[in-house]
Amino acid sequence: MDPGCDGNRYLDLLHGQLLLPVFLPDATRGVVRSLDSADLRGCGVDGVMMNTFHLMQRPGSTTVHALGGLHRMAGWDRPIVTDSGGFQIYSLIHENPRNGSISNKGLVYRPQGARARINLSPEKSIQLQLRYGADVVYCLDDCTHVDSPFESQQESVRRTVEWSRRGKLEFDRSVEQMGLSDEKRPLLFAVIQGGGSRALRKWCADALLEIGFDGFGYGGWPLDGDGNLLIDVIAYTYELVPSRFPMHALGVGHPANLVESFRAGYTLFDSALPTRDARRGRLYGFREEPSVLNLRDDFFSTVYVQDKKHIKADRPISAHCDCLCCRHYSLGYLHHLFEIHDCLYQRLATIHNLRFMVQLTARLRLEAGQAQVVLPEESNRET
Repeated sequence: MDPGCDGNRYLDLLHGQLLLPVFLPDATRGVVRSLDSADLRGCGVDGVMMNTFHLMQRPGSTTVHALGGLHRMAGWDRPIVTDSGGFQIYSLIHENPRNGSISNKGLVYRPQGARARINLSPEKSIQLQLRYGADVVYCLDDCTHVDSPFESQQESVRRTVEWSRRGKLEFDRSVEQMGLSDEKRPLLFAVIQGGGSRALRKWCADALLEIGFDGFGYGGWPLDGDGNLLIDVIAYTYELVPSRFPMHALGVGHPANLVESFRAGYTLFDSALPTRDARRGRLYGFREEPSVLNLRDDFFSTVYVQDKKHIKADRPISAHCDCLCCRHYSLGYLHHLFEIHDCLYQRLATIHNLRFMVQLTARLRLEAGQAQVVLPEESNRET
């Protein structure tokens, strides 16, 4: 498979084409919380991100397989990108070694209250993602924080390169065994680690390019200790990879950070932030009509739905949004739903924030000279 035909404009995948840039909502455990596939299509979402590490625990790999793979299980007929579990190595083990251990073989993790341990090797991660039917598969990596000691970053790069080499070998073996042609196989991405060290980033990128992949992701926590985007490191990492390869800014989903990373060259983004913000009452809105918006200014604002000033607000969240929520419901009604903890609030708010992200990436395509604008699809269910 040609990795995208044009790795900076679109990706041709098994379950459809992704126009770039694209934001992939995190459907970590096989679902974007509070939404179904019809809601996602109604927002104009073209692809989602799921997580191998969590799916192998619940519902479990044999269950995913019994239910026909991720697409059939979730009722989603568009692209799915699966993360390898590398970030969970950082968040669950590096941050708390009592939860498990990491070695050259892979990771061992014991969920709280469980008797059985979970073993995840580079080979097993690839096998699971292929069995799930993912459109883009990621090699297992050893994720770190930018503030980790240099020796830890160095070990992370060494391990990431070795795991990626083993992952590529397993991918090639499995694809051949499954009888998949280049046109019928998923894409294989690897992750560039190295923390804040330019030397380590270059070492990792050069080694991964030599192995050979269809695309690459920026690895490591993308923010510094103060929550600021590591744009210098992110931009430098992009420069290490030939422009024909698509680049994924893993974990970048704050609207302003997404715009900065796009201008640094990245075209794929994912994060749980927009949907989590929606559930917690933080709703995004453009200050002007998106098609004429100057994204170099303070281009969006945040509405805090729980504020008492919204009790009688008989207007949509945003005058510049065409989502189901803004077309049919007032901000005052959302405030009411939030206050009574009704599940309808989570659905409508999540639809709104995801539609914002789809509009944002469509606006960036216009900025880049591409005319595609993603319109919302009407859902059969209005509520």
